[in-house]
Amino acid sequence: MEEEQKIYTEQGVEAYVKYQLDHENEPFLPGAAFPFVKALEAVNTQLRELYPDSEELFDIVLMTNNHAQVGVRLINSINHHNLFIERFCMTGGNSPTCYLKAYHTNLYLSSDAEKVSEAIEEGIAAATVFNPSKDVKVSENQLRVAFDGDAVLFSDESEQIVKAHGLDMFFEHEKAYENKPLAQGPLKGFLESLGKLQKKFYSKGLRLECPIRTYLVTARSAASSGARALKTLRSWGLETDEALFLAGAPKGPLLEKIRPHIFFDDQMFHVEGAKESGTIAAHVPYGIAQKQRRMAQEKQTKNSK
Repeated sequence: MEEEQKIYTEQGVEAYVKYQLDHENEPFLPGAAFPFVKALEAVNTQLRELYPDSEELFDIVLMTNNHAQVGVRLINSINHHNLFIERFCMTGGNSPTCYLKAYHTNLYLSSDAEKVSEAIEEGIAAATVFNPSKDVKVSENQLRVAFDGDAVLFSDESEQIVKAHGLDMFFEHEKAYENKPLAQGPLKGFLESLGKLQKKFYSKGLRLECPIRTYLVTARSAASSGARALKTLRSWGLETDEALFLAGAPKGPLLEKIRPHIFFDDQMFHVEGAKESGTIAAHVPYGIAQKQRRMAQEKQTKNSK
């Protein structure tokens, strides 16, 4: 929607709406989250086959601050791309985040970082999605979701110690508190939702053929701080199918092998590395890293005046 956004910015709302109406039979091109949504729908198809009477499925809601008049073009685009999205929320210029709790949202994705931050502040799992730098083919039969650990699945407690006291103190802290679960992070609930649907396949004897696969991809070291992360997940009754402890190494090369439909991280340099590897990356603006980032941006803004 780059052309449309340019019209909105330069010519205003009326010109933007007129353009959309004039082009409502031209479908929008797929965006960054398109492969992720297609993978969710593929899982739903298999769930319907196994549990014809169950309503426990991924429920996808299209939320936009577009004017309602744009709805026809959105519907035409959904149908053109063979997507099954029945629920729309078009707020006519207002932020859609005020409706998220009413929709019982487990995950909100947007390219608008400001709206994502609003959602996080409201206690809703959210992330800013970025297009990858190159196209990489992802699985059409298995949904693959990769998570960072600290400040994503877990709280930023450990990151605060790293920032304040350095890595050596962090390693000591993690060993001392190995058996004390970390507090939950913003995306713990989404992993929990994925786990519930995975168990529906497991109960049919399909663990190895499960169309949902989850990954923990963390900069933690396995030997010095990995046990606490795994024991925390266990204490929640959760697990990931794979756990990759990189001990500070770049995440991009591993993500290139995994080829997830989406990867969540709170650090922008990991998001950038993921994008370069062809991964659809989503930034979670949560924790101390975001505070330091905002402070640096504010300082830069003051210095440029």
